[in-house]
Amino acid sequence: MNMLYYGDNLEILREHIPDESVDLIYIDPPFNSNQAYNVIFSETDGTASQAQIQAFEDTWRWGETTEQAYHELVGTAPHLLVETIKSFRGFLTETNLMAYLVMMALRLVELHRVLKPTGSFYLHCDPTASHYLKIILDQVFGVQNFRNEIYWKRKTGRAGPTNRFGTSCDILLWYSKTNDYTFTSQYRKSNTE
Repeated sequence: MNMLYYGDNLEILREHIPDESVDLIYIDPPFNSNQAYNVIFSETDGTASQAQIQAFEDTWRWGETTEQAYHELVGTAPHLLVETIKSFRGFLTETNLMAYLVMMALRLVELHRVLKPTGSFYLHCDPTASHYLKIILDQVFGVQNFRNEIYWKRKTGRAGPTNRFGTSCDILLWYSKTNDYTFTSQYRKSNTE
């Protein structure tokens, strides 16, 4: 089925995507960067235009909506994930990072639900929250279904403050739903090699 949905992926997953129906999931969620991202339009000649709209705001705040999401997660998620989220809240408190992790955990549970037993899941993230996301993924998919941590190196690092090194890579966390996952190699040797 070729279908494009527009909206909050949590609602789309819950309302439109059946259990164990997806072979491959790659997500490139907001990175908890505390920035607003805009779509910049082009002029008809291809040059950049001053016209732009806000695509999304990658800022997470603990508030009533997050508190409700936290209680939903604690009331419905698998036991080990609940204990992990409670532990995070114990030392992170009601911070922006905790709001981000609650938002992500709810969606990761749904993504696990829709993934086929032979499916693979890839999460693209950066070092600001990758260590927390990996612990959440270990609880959602199972530690035994962690397959690899892939470093995606850029040609040059992102410029940062002058008092630290620039960021030169992002991270892909790869999990499968079961041990019977399907893997297709990206590279194949040719007969001439």
